Amino acid sequence: MNKMTVKDVKDWKGKRVLVRCDFNVPMKDGAITDENRILGALPTIKYLMEHGAKVVLCSHMGKPHSIFSDEVKLNKKDKAKIEKGETTAEAVIEKAKKDEPKKLTLAPVAKRLNELLGNKVTFASDVVGPDACAKVAALKEGECVLLENLRFHWEEEKKDLEFCKKLAAFCDIYVNDAFGTAHRSHASTAAIVEYGLVKTAVCGFLIEKELSVMADSLEHPVHPFVAILGGAKVADKLGVISNLLEKCDTLIIGGGMAYTFLKAQGYEIGTSLVDEEKLGYCKEMIEKAKAAGKELLLPVDTVIAKAFPDPIDAPIEVKTVSSHAIPADMMGLDIGEETRTLYAEKVKTAKTVIWNGPMGVFENPTLAKGTIAVAEALAEAQGATTIVGGGDSAAACTQLGFADKITHISTGGGASLELFEGKTLPGIACLNEK
Repeated sequence: MNKMTVKDVKDWKGKRVLVRCDFNVPMKDGAITDENRILGALPTIKYLMEHGAKVVLCSHMGKPHSIFSDEVKLNKKDKAKIEKGETTAEAVIEKAKKDEPKKLTLAPVAKRLNELLGNKVTFASDVVGPDACAKVAALKEGECVLLENLRFHWEEEKKDLEFCKKLAAFCDIYVNDAFGTAHRSHASTAAIVEYGLVKTAVCGFLIEKELSVMADSLEHPVHPFVAILGGAKVADKLGVISNLLEKCDTLIIGGGMAYTFLKAQGYEIGTSLVDEEKLGYCKEMIEKAKAAGKELLLPVDTVIAKAFPDPIDAPIEVKTVSSHAIPADMMGLDIGEETRTLYAEKVKTAKTVIWNGPMGVFENPTLAKGTIAVAEALAEAQGATTIVGGGDSAAACTQLGFADKITHISTGGGASLELFEGKTLPGIACLNEK
């Protein structure tokens, strides 16, 4: 890794430092339900505070787009009320504009940070407004201020120059420690450096770890190297599949995307999820694997049901059949027992394993067995570097209690995928080289 880190800056004392964190934590009724992203940011924040920096923290929370437009996704409840004449679309939009700032405020994050950092954190009720300006100006060495949700400004995602100038005015040095948004070219993730507004730009400990473990394992893997891809759609992982086939020895496919590969080989997949437009691509990847002498594994048996569970965690009647014999009126929803054993054995022989995407509808207890089997196999892979690329796979490992047995669980699903695809991440590219 050739990017400068916080440790490469020799003197932090009295410096104003803008730290881009990822505090996009899950919330319920105003309470944080998972604080892993907050805890992940602490080593960098503590290091800066202990070295006498004046720390300005910033992050986004959710997607409060309806504050700026009339594009509000109406849920079933809203639609039903509109159809009954109990409300109007305009009224729903106006309510969303009032409610979203309350739901997506970073105030609860500031409160939790204050508890974790010895009452040295204040909260600014705006981002670049009078409250933020006053609180940043009042910062003492070793203290922090957290700015309000960056996405309360449309200028954040549009990387507006004037907005970038206001953010840059808060700092002498910029630190990016938000790997989860490093694939986004937004004002706070890259543009304030790209525009030349901040000269010293380095990464925090979280991004340093993501790059040193994930990027290095992709560039210099110890073989055998096994890659596992799941999730719903082939379309979401086009570049990832192709790039990994050039690097790994074995590519394992599971989840909804497996049925497009099976159909591409001419098998009946019933009512299973399929990307009809990607059948040709799947054939191409199967041929690419053969030509390169790589192993591409698909499910040999499949857990099927009459329909997708509704609600998603509802009890469901299932049976297991050969993946080459799915009845025309049935739907594949998880990998079967033979496939679980096959995939687990392959993982256990590997020296490098990366995994992104569940093997089935893991939110349903009946359909989670494939995902559990893969998580267990990673946890039991002796002497291997095991990496989970964020998103649902990371959630599954954490929920199942395997997190401490895996080498690295990424904090960024989308960013991990783009790294697996071989793409350059704007939030990393903008940082100073060593």
